[in-house]
Amino acid sequence: MTSFSIIGTGNMAQAIGGVLAQGGASVQTVAHAETPMLTGDVVVLAVPYPALTDIVARFGAQLSDKVVVDLTNPLDFATFDSLVVPVGSSAAAELAAQLPGTRVLKAFNTNFAATLASGTTGGATTTVLVAGDDAEAKATLVAAVEAGGLAAIDAGALSRAHELEALGFLQLTLAASEKISWTAGFNLSR
Repeated sequence: MTSFSIIGTGNMAQAIGGVLAQGGASVQTVAHAETPMLTGDVVVLAVPYPALTDIVARFGAQLSDKVVVDLTNPLDFATFDSLVVPVGSSAAAELAAQLPGTRVLKAFNTNFAATLASGTTGGATTTVLVAGDDAEAKATLVAAVEAGGLAAIDAGALSRAHELEALGFLQLTLAASEKISWTAGFNLSR
């Protein structure tokens, strides 16, 4: 069984950890301010986008040869009206460039913690979209998510992170403007 380290202790970290543990995975949770040895084969960065720079600086060497899952949405939190990465790029692509030797995936950014914890979105099973350039890494994460009771779909190459971040941005702005609840979200039906 795959082991996971989750950096972060907020709602998303708890929800993702719960899904993974429910599927039988070993889960280590690390507070953002700590710098212990990361024991997981897969490291989930359950932190806000601005924290990625610090994460790379403190954990960069430990992340080499690991699968790193970025769930950030690179929003302008001052205005809440735009993404702060260059057009056509993504937080995940920036992270991959800073962490050569890692296999970066984009996942969980289009889900709210409540839909991960409950396992449902709008009455259907919550779907996690996973993008990345390494097929084995994606298959590992998809299998762990599915073992935890959720649906997961390979959304394509890491370049698709751009669209996933745009979708996450849209969902966040809808919730922040109270047009949808924080227990709602997008889902796919097959």
